[in-house]
Amino acid sequence: MNKNNTNNIYKYWKIRIFYSIFVGYIFFYLTRKNFTFLIPIIINDIKISISDIGIISTLFYITYGISKLICGIISDKTNPRYFMSFGLIFTGIVNICFGFSSSLLSLSIFWTLNAFFQAWGWPAITKQLTYWFNKNERGFMWGLCSTSHNISGAIVPIIILFISSKTGWRNCSFIIGFLTIIIGILLINRLNNTPEKIGLPPIENEKSNNNKNYIFNEIIKNKTIWILSVLYFFVYIIKTAINDWTIIYLINQKGYELLAAGSGIFFFELGGFAGILLSGLITDKIFKGNRIKLIIISYIIIIISSFIFWNIPIGYKKLDYLVITIIGFFIFSPQMLIGLLSTEIVNKNYVCTANGFVSFFAYFGAATTGYPFGLIINLSWDIYFILIIICNTISIFIMI
Repeated sequence: MNKNNTNNIYKYWKIRIFYSIFVGYIFFYLTRKNFTFLIPIIINDIKISISDIGIISTLFYITYGISKLICGIISDKTNPRYFMSFGLIFTGIVNICFGFSSSLLSLSIFWTLNAFFQAWGWPAITKQLTYWFNKNERGFMWGLCSTSHNISGAIVPIIILFISSKTGWRNCSFIIGFLTIIIGILLINRLNNTPEKIGLPPIENEKSNNNKNYIFNEIIKNKTIWILSVLYFFVYIIKTAINDWTIIYLINQKGYELLAAGSGIFFFELGGFAGILLSGLITDKIFKGNRIKLIIISYIIIIISSFIFWNIPIGYKKLDYLVITIIGFFIFSPQMLIGLLSTEIVNKNYVCTANGFVSFFAYFGAATTGYPFGLIINLSWDIYFILIIICNTISIFIMI
């Protein structure tokens, strides 16, 4: 196979694989975050409390973190085409089952199952991005792909609130679940395995490492992986606390209508879209792959923005939206960059394992924003904001 022909085949598969994983993850996120925006409706329909919602969220994030660690290890040895596709199909089925739930127990069971299958998505994407794109373009492509959940997160409030207002929250779950199953079936046709599996040369000349002790020697004993894991723990506390509870804060503390509160999350995700896209490009082209500087800058700005958001008086909706957008811009940057860093410091045979390992800690951080934060919010929203600022401050000291 001559060089021009190889380049053309690579170009074709890069485009095909990228749009497939991009669209696929939009639907993973759609079936993951719909619960957040259905909370006010579900609370009134089934008569459960904010603390009960916190329990469901905590179970989701703990299960997701454990599943992501397991799936990371498995993904390094399996075909990402089927792993991602069947993950979408199963999460679609679970969302349909969720729509039939009428108690705290059934809601918890199906949403926990959803968490298990949700974790099948990003490990497969990690493998596709690492094997099909070289390091000089990977930061931008990783960032561009990561914007899929910002796009989904931005349109989810609008879609969910519109469908649920017309048909009810149960039918909303049925419709989203059914569409997700269709997308999963389509991805079976669209995705592929690694370049080497279809006769192409590797995208980069990197020595393969199949040492059976590699996970222990290069991941468990890797100090940088542990630092990234702790950072990810705090990043996900901050990001998830803002993402999951802002809509309740705007309704309960500032008197927003449901749609206006949902619009706040739209701006949060819009800021995140820009932050992820630019952070990958900036660290690739300006900082020459050094991701650390931008992460520290992001934490500092989040502290300032969180304090401002906390103290904005009632009635300044545009200012609320502006500050939420800024927070989104700077919280999604370290979230994306830390995940990317975890794959760049290990042999590519183990990128999914490394990413799954740090994500395991990330989602235990996210789990603390469920039931524990629900209890804290019942006491005081001031404590909620203080904890967010503390987590940012700790992260800065760890980075330094």
